[in-house]
Amino acid sequence: MVQQMNEGSPPSTPGKLKPEKPHHIHRFRIHSSHSRLTLFTSLFLAFILLFFLFTFTSPPPPTTAPRRVLGDSWGGSQWERLVSKSARRNSASGHTVLVTGAAGFVGTHVSLALKRRGDGVLGIDNFNRYYDPNLKQARKKLLERAGVFVVDGDINDGRLLKKLFDVVPFTHVMHLAAQAGVRYAMQNPGSYVHSNIAGFVNLLEACKSANPQPAVVWASSSSVYGLNSKVPFSEKDRTDQPASLYAATKKAGEEIAHSYNHIYGLSITALRFFTVYGPWGRPDMAYFFFTKDILKGKVITVYESPDGGSVARDFTYIDDVVKGCLGALDTAKKSTGSGGKKKGSAQFRVFNLGNTSPVPVSELVAILEKLLKVKAKKKILPMPRNGDVKFTHANISLAQRDLGYIPTTDLETGLKKFVKWYLEFYSTGFYKKGSW
Repeated sequence: MVQQMNEGSPPSTPGKLKPEKPHHIHRFRIHSSHSRLTLFTSLFLAFILLFFLFTFTSPPPPTTAPRRVLGDSWGGSQWERLVSKSARRNSASGHTVLVTGAAGFVGTHVSLALKRRGDGVLGIDNFNRYYDPNLKQARKKLLERAGVFVVDGDINDGRLLKKLFDVVPFTHVMHLAAQAGVRYAMQNPGSYVHSNIAGFVNLLEACKSANPQPAVVWASSSSVYGLNSKVPFSEKDRTDQPASLYAATKKAGEEIAHSYNHIYGLSITALRFFTVYGPWGRPDMAYFFFTKDILKGKVITVYESPDGGSVARDFTYIDDVVKGCLGALDTAKKSTGSGGKKKGSAQFRVFNLGNTSPVPVSELVAILEKLLKVKAKKKILPMPRNGDVKFTHANISLAQRDLGYIPTTDLETGLKKFVKWYLEFYSTGFYKKGSW
């Protein structure tokens, strides 16, 4: 995340001045308290005057100050060559895509899929420490081997984004960078506003000012349905009752996106992901840390709803979600603005990307026990008031019709692929040796 630096300031109260008393001059006596106060006041004012004189006549800060918010420096001919090469498409009909959050879970898979089919792909990621950055670095190496360059930078860095758009005429932006996680919002709420709202606005500013304007596809979340009890969740359902700050920032993102679509003619598509899982996944997700703790013999906590019922999720395998993302990119119409000025109405869409088959978390654990051949030590507790909801269930008929989105991976098949990756990545030394 962007780290703001607070400039130092001088002490509010300067030290006392004690001028030496020359021996060759008669001592001057001040006979009245008023005269003594006047003298000290004059000396104090002289000190302040000298301080400001030296402060404002000192050389200005160098113009080569860091232009980055996070990570290594950017810019220069070699850096621009890497950016241009990565974004070069292999066919005239291919896309040129900026993928934000490219070293994240979904970002890595989407970037690889785009590159495999011949699109030009440039990634950007700030490699924050919300979860193990070594996993993000391993994903980055995977992308590098596929020919995808990932800029170490933050979407809140407006000058960096402008530079990227100056170097590459992006046709599309796949915006996946975000502060994820429902529960972490209770510990660090500012990070969600900073990334999911301020960062998104900054990215949209860069997109609307670009010429040509790219079409934008971005990751919203099933969390926007919040306390909605109507199932399955449809894009037309109410989304004004978020149960967590994370959900609220994603809902805010949808409203912000609509305003940029309306004012500036940006073509925008929001994708509401439903509990995405699979290889190279996020360690903060239940299936991931359940696997880790079961293998280590630790007790795992399985929550039940306040009425004693099962907590269920519409688990969606990563490959299915990637197909939905690519379908959204391929069907996105061009933005209608130019240089920040709207020339006509633009496309605005919202789609659910789920599996349509909610599975109780208890069944998730049972499948992991079977695949790992280890009996889990479970502790059943009531679901805490931390923003989680009892269940999620996607209606995907709209995505099926418009994107050709048809999920094909059931939970056991997907978890089998995840467990295979997990054991290879963590248990055979690849992770420790950094060979990924």
